[in-house]
Amino acid sequence: MDNGFFAMVSRMKYINRWALMRNEHSENLCEHSFEVAVIAHALAVIGNKRFGKNLNGERAALMGLYHDTPETLTGDMPTPVKYYSEEVRLAYKTVEENACKSLVSMLPRDFRDEYEPMFMPAEGDEELWRLIKAADKISALIKCIEEKKAGNSEFVKAGEGIKEAVEKLDLPEARVFVEEFLPAYEMTLDELR
Repeated sequence: MDNGFFAMVSRMKYINRWALMRNEHSENLCEHSFEVAVIAHALAVIGNKRFGKNLNGERAALMGLYHDTPETLTGDMPTPVKYYSEEVRLAYKTVEENACKSLVSMLPRDFRDEYEPMFMPAEGDEELWRLIKAADKISALIKCIEEKKAGNSEFVKAGEGIKEAVEKLDLPEARVFVEEFLPAYEMTLDELR
């Protein structure tokens, strides 16, 4: 349906993450996407300030904001299911691509060229998509830290695995964020002041 795009995006608040795990705080897709956008922007700033790159931080933030929007059509697929096998991973990738196309088709035709790159990689955006992937994993790592702080040991192993996955990305911007900014997430509100 033309013009249904924004109503569908608004439904992100109804999609909860971490469905297979006990959560002290339920996290929805809107919360996660906001955090990914903030982190993606920070990663671009780190790349520019610390590594002499010329990354568009605003575009990284916008791409981060929309990165999981297809899940309004597919739901949030738990990681153990999504990566159960290569066959499942490839099938889910096809489902996600179709969801992206469906979302873009919900826009008026004259808007589509503006939004399509938020869902389907455009030439020249490869480095920004790497930042989005790193921001997504860092956001998941932050969730694990927060759950552990709340006394939920359910997220301890997940946090270890996600931290290892962030390191394997071999992205200097992610390394800086983890080393310099992630420790603050372990602090209490009084310690942050």
